[in-house]
Amino acid sequence: MPRHALPLGPGLRRITAPNPSPMTFRGTNTYLLGTRGLAVIDPGPDDPAHLEAILAALRPGQRITHILVTHAHLDHSPLARPLARETGAPVLAFGDARAGRSAVMTRLAAAGLAGGGEGVETGFAPDATLADGAEVAGDGWRLTALHTPGHFGNHLCFAAGDTLFTGDLVMGWASSLVSPPDGDLTDFMASCARLSGHRWRVMHPGHGAPIADPAARLAWLLAHRRTREAQIRAALAEAPGTADALARRIYADTPPELLPAAARNVFAHLVDLAGRDLARPEGPLSAGAVFHAT
Repeated sequence: MPRHALPLGPGLRRITAPNPSPMTFRGTNTYLLGTRGLAVIDPGPDDPAHLEAILAALRPGQRITHILVTHAHLDHSPLARPLARETGAPVLAFGDARAGRSAVMTRLAAAGLAGGGEGVETGFAPDATLADGAEVAGDGWRLTALHTPGHFGNHLCFAAGDTLFTGDLVMGWASSLVSPPDGDLTDFMASCARLSGHRWRVMHPGHGAPIADPAARLAWLLAHRRTREAQIRAALAEAPGTADALARRIYADTPPELLPAAARNVFAHLVDLAGRDLARPEGPLSAGAVFHAT
C-alpha cells in the first residue's frame, strides 16, 4: 500500500518511503515542494511502490519539473532515474557518486577501502550538476544548493529561505553516519559549523521528523563528535591501537554485532586526527593501521 503525502506547510508535503531499518529509521523522506510545478527532493530507493506513491500525490494541474538529490546513497538516489523517465524532469545533484571526495578519502578508496552503511549507488549521475551556491527556481519556489560534504562527498543541502532540507547531514533521530571513504569527519565538522552560521527556522531531514530547533541540534552534533574525539585521544594516550581495537576499548558496552560500525566511526575520527597532527599511523594511513598519540 503506497504511503500518503503528509502536509508540512504551504506548498510542502512529505512521503516516507517503505524502507525502515536501523540505518533509515522509519524510511527515507521524499519531499514535494511547490503548488503546480513541483520539485521532488530525494526520490528515495528504487521501489515501485514509492514511485507509485509519488506520482499518486500529484494533484490536478500539478507536474514534477525538477528532481533534486542530496547524495548518492542507495536509500536516497536510485528512484531518481525511474521518476525522471515517468515525468521528463531532470535530475539535479552535486555530481556523481565520487564527486566531492576529499583528497585523503580519494586515496583511501584507491587503496581499496570499501564503504559501509547504507550502500552507494555507484552508477549515479545527474542530468545537470549544482555547484555550491547554485540556485534552482520553479513555480513558486526557489532553492539554494549548499555543498555540505561529511556524511557523503557529493552531499547537498537545499535552502528555501530559513528552511533547510538537510538530507543525512543533520537528522533529529540520530547522529549522522560518517563512514570513510564516503564519509569524511573533517568535512562533516566544517559543514555543520557552516550551517551553524545561519539562523534556520526549521530543518527537514532525510529521515525522521522536522527539526524545530536547528541551532540546538547542530550544537549537539558538534559537541557529540568532540566528546568522541576526546575519548579516542584519551585511549591513544593510554596505548596505541587500531580503529578496531580502540572501538572495543571505547565502546565496551556495545553489542558485538555493532562493533564493526563503531570501528568505522573511530577510523573516521583517526583520519581527522591524523590530518591535524593529533595522531599518527604506523606506515600508510589505512583502516588496519596502528595509531599513536602525538
